[in-house]
Amino acid sequence: MKSIDPEMIEKLPGMPLKAGDTFHFRCHKDLACFNQCCRNLNLFLYPYDVLRLRRALEMDSDPFLEKHVDVVMRPGNHFPDVLLRMADNDAQTCPFLSAAGCTVYPDRPDTCRTFPVEHGMLFKAHSNTSERVSFFRPPDFCQGRHETQTWTLASWADDQEAATYNQMTARWAAVKALFEKNPWDSNGMGSPKGKMAFMAAYNIDRFREFVFQSSFLKRYRVKKNLVKKLRVSDRELMLFGFEWIRMFVWGLPSSSIR
Repeated sequence: MKSIDPEMIEKLPGMPLKAGDTFHFRCHKDLACFNQCCRNLNLFLYPYDVLRLRRALEMDSDPFLEKHVDVVMRPGNHFPDVLLRMADNDAQTCPFLSAAGCTVYPDRPDTCRTFPVEHGMLFKAHSNTSERVSFFRPPDFCQGRHETQTWTLASWADDQEAATYNQMTARWAAVKALFEKNPWDSNGMGSPKGKMAFMAAYNIDRFREFVFQSSFLKRYRVKKNLVKKLRVSDRELMLFGFEWIRMFVWGLPSSSIR
């Protein structure tokens, strides 16, 4: 989910969608373009995507990140983008693509789950608020857009079981938006502070060790009922990590961590 400049929103390609607006789409194996959208992609992975994929593949975070992720720091950015590494073949297919379709379909990333709709966060600096904006944006080769099945944003999200993904991505987008300003010293993300922030966002296994096997719970006050949730829920631990980044990097107050 990308941060969108309010002045650029009318210039973005695709059909804007609001609650109640409808669009037509259906993807199935009889379409000539089936699986073509799973090739040669810059597919952004958000923290919850990594959490779910590494669980589905029964991998620890470290080997998952090593094998399946490219971490890209773009000029002018102060926090890296995380992209799924495509397979090493001529078509540069998604590594989880088979002839029959997606092999990790129940745990596919938010971008795949939402396709052909794209979401972004419109941050309004004057009021310090944000608003989700959505666009119907299938690629030119997509034949599914000519099907007759009708959807709204809500019915499509429900059909794709995307609600939790969308919520988690929006929560992360709000944190990442803070990095429009540079919080680092001259070492940037390579500094110990930068590495800690990346760990809290994308490496749930190492962050769990940090919380429960270091002096973290002695240095910070965290309510006992929340600690119990963090021990059993990856999702709660990830949200806690987002909150900790806000406090650790930016010094923002937290109702969960003292």
